Amino acid sequence: MSDARKIIARNRKAFHLYEIFDRYEAGLCLKGTEVKSLRDGKVSLDGAFAHFRGNELYLFNLDIPPYMHGNIHNHDPKRPRKLLLRRRELRKLRVRVLERGFTLVPLSIYFKRGWAKVEIALARGRSRADKKDRIKEREARREIRRFVR
Repeated sequence: MSDARKIIARNRKAFHLYEIFDRYEAGLCLKGTEVKSLRDGKVSLDGAFAHFRGNELYLFNLDIPPYMHGNIHNHDPKRPRKLLLRRRELRKLRVRVLERGFTLVPLSIYFKRGWAKVEIALARGRSRADKKDRIKEREARREIRRFVR
């Protein structure tokens, strides 16, 4: 079996807003019509984040619109969705999130061997000055490449 990933959505904004430290792959508990919507490529990661509820990790603000051909069994688009990780990983994440300034942000949603997965990252928010510095560095690199040509 191949480890081929069929990427559904990426959170490109997260790389600008946060400094990424560790990445984890988590399973996603979904209802039937949610899976069908994902397979249609309908999902929005804008504003999504992961947070602990008790000993379990949930993904909040993940917007999966109702399946177009669904019926009364359609789902609530913004409902919290449970993330599936090993206990050891959950304990490690809980300790890190309790440290000041860390948060869990989804980077991408994809299918792997038919299962819906989320890549979540342990991240720390960037300040406005950090964002501006990063943009200046990127512009400087572009200028250097332009002159080299």
